[in-house]
Formats: sequence, C-alpha cells, structure tokens
Amino acid sequence: MGRMLTAADVEAATKAGQPLQLAPGDRLTPLARDRAKELGVALVDAAAAAAPPAAPTTPAAAPGAPPPRSAAPATPRGSGAPLVLPPSGALYRRNALGPAAVRTGTRDGRPMVGVVGSGHVGAMTALRLAESDLFAQVTMVDVVPGLAEGLALDMWHGAGMYGFSTRVSGSSDLAALAGAEYVVITAGKPRQPGMSRTDLTAVNAAIMKSIAEAIRVHAAAATLVIVSNPLEEMTHLAARYTGFPEERVLGMAGVLDSARFCSLVGLTGKATPQQVRALALGSHGPEMVIPLSQATVAGQPVERVLDAATLAAIVERTRESGGEVVKLLQKGSAYFSPAESAAAMVRAMVRDDGEVIAACVRSRGAYGTADTRVGLPVRLSRRGLKQIVDLPLRPDEAQALRDAAGRIAARITELTAGS
Repeated sequence: MGRMLTAADVEAATKAGQPLQLAPGDRLTPLARDRAKELGVALVDAAAAAAPPAAPTTPAAAPGAPPPRSAAPATPRGSGAPLVLPPSGALYRRNALGPAAVRTGTRDGRPMVGVVGSGHVGAMTALRLAESDLFAQVTMVDVVPGLAEGLALDMWHGAGMYGFSTRVSGSSDLAALAGAEYVVITAGKPRQPGMSRTDLTAVNAAIMKSIAEAIRVHAAAATLVIVSNPLEEMTHLAARYTGFPEERVLGMAGVLDSARFCSLVGLTGKATPQQVRALALGSHGPEMVIPLSQATVAGQPVERVLDAATLAAIVERTRESGGEVVKLLQKGSAYFSPAESAAAMVRAMVRDDGEVIAACVRSRGAYGTADTRVGLPVRLSRRGLKQIVDLPLRPDEAQALRDAAGRIAARITELTAGS
C-alpha cells in the first residue's frame, strides 16, 4: 500500500542532508511537496535508483499494440533517478495524516496548538481548531481536574462525524503545552450582568501572570492569542510575563467586533453578513473605532447603502454587543462568536494568506498612536504579526484611533504601576 509521507519526513531528510527516498506505492501530501520544493529536497525513487541502467534502445511494439506513452519530464534535484509522483488523492487534506499515522498517532508535520481554559470559549475554540484539520494536535488545559480531559475525549469521539484527524487531548498541567506552536488563552473570570470588562482586571491579571510564566517555561516558541478580558491589558501582561517578542503576542478582539458589525448590517436586509467588509479598531470596548470609510457592502461603500443614523446605531450596538449577550444570558458571556474569532486568527497564521484583519498588537506609534496595545489593521504570518497595514483613514477616524490608544495606554500604566 505504501506510506503517506508528510512535511515532517521532508524536514527529516533535510536535517540528514539526504534526498527523500520513496518506495513503490509511497505518496506525498500536498504540503510535503511544497516543503520539498521550498527546502530543495530531492525526491528519489529508491527502486529505480537501485536498478541497473536501462538499455538505450526501445523495443519494437507488438503488432496492433498502442504506441507507448511518453513519460512526463522530470528534472532530478539530487542523486538517483528522476521521480514522477502519482497524485496524493482527494482522501488526504492538505498535509493531513495518512491512515497509518492516524492509527499510531505519529506526528505529521502539522503544528500543535494549545488552548488554556476549558470553559465555553476555550472548549468551542478547541473544537473549531480541530475541525479545521490544520493541526496535528489540539491540547486543552484547565485548572479543574478532569475537565479538559473529559471535553477532549468527547470531541475525539466525534472526530469521524466531524471529519477531522487532529488529535484532541486534555490536561490540568500547563506542561502539556510543550511543543505547541500556538497557544490561545481564554482562561479567566467571565463577565456577569452589570460588570464591565475592566471590572475583571485584578482577578484576571493574577491568572494571566501564572499562565504566562508557565508558557514561558513549557512553550517558549509559541505565538499567543489572548482572549481573556480586559483584552488590551491582558495582552500587555501576557507579553510582559512571557518576555516573548511583541509580534508573537496578539489580542483577539478586532476579528470578533468586525464580525459583529457585519452581522448587524446584515439585519438591515440590505446584504448578508458575508457581503459586508469592515474592521473594528481601537479597543474591545467603549473606545472601539469602526472606520466607515473602509467598510463596504458587496463592494460598495457602506455609507452609500445605509444612512448615517442607521450606521451610527449599528456602530453603537457593536460596541455594546458583548454586554447585550451577557444581559440576555444572565449568567456567563458570549462564546460561539469569540471562539470562532480566536480560531480564525490561528488559522490565518497557519495559512499565511495575507488577509488584512484587525488584532490587538503593540502599536509602536502607528497611525500616530501612543506606543501601547491597541486594535490595528494587520497581516499575520506563521510566526505572528507580519505587518501593521497603513489604511487611508479619514482625519476624524485617525483621531478617534489615537484617542483610543491614549486611554488604553493610561489604563495599562495604572495597571502596571508599582508592580
């Protein structure tokens, strides 16, 4: 039957300084092919390389036989015979596990991702990441003994129905994050009715400190996506306590708030949420800035589709959407859309597709803002922040963004004073 070779096999050949030997029946995942091309690894048909040289003459065809098909040209990149590989088959998703690897649980070249916190947001985030099938493993961690393990087992029971091969595991020990390339942090106390995000600051700051210090030890190469509230402050603390480079500590808010705005525009009946494009910048709260100059509906400026009063109401409702859900639930807070937003950020990094999204990052003075953690338009890469994107904001929009950054900076200063 042969083996399904993955990017991990290509990288192992690179470390050994040898071409990748393929036996009859072996197949490569699409990502393995891409990785071999990227690293310059030769793909060698081991059987053909070991066989004696073929005779230079071509035997005559039998009477009535069809003419022989010419082989597809191939240029070897290393020693051994050239190899023309068969297609990998639709059965295998991009860099997916082959059947044997699924049975044995071997690593397959896809990254590992961790999710800290197994409440509603964390559990749903883990499931959405597993469903994408972009990861070798999703590891859930929660301080409550058995919670992460039980949820992980429940998710894995449905793997066949969901259609993913990603292994899902759980633990109460943050050491289980070892090897994670990405870690989503959702842990913390949720909002209750009447509470603002900043009401959570003190208790969640202590939780973030303990988690960040453990990640620094056990997953020192990870890129972090922070979901815990208050978002900008917790993103700052995660960077401070891990000591990670600023491009590897991102806050999830803009993706969620942008989606909320698009969904509310969809309620007007003028378009579906999928037809709306917008970015929510600034803070995950009162200082949220949605530059309408950059928002479109089916490619048309949103301000040509909806009147100013309707748009102002939608922007205000977007700012209050989290509190609206909390009030309706009476206990707990939103989790379906926050989880999908966090998972979308991780998927964007893995795919490195260059899409412009909104995320909380260190501004370094972009748009004339204070040097703080603030929601900005960005592009992500495999290792986190790739670029802060310069958009042509109107003067009033740029000023609102600067005002938001200034207020966030003041809160962060107050939080960290004397600590």
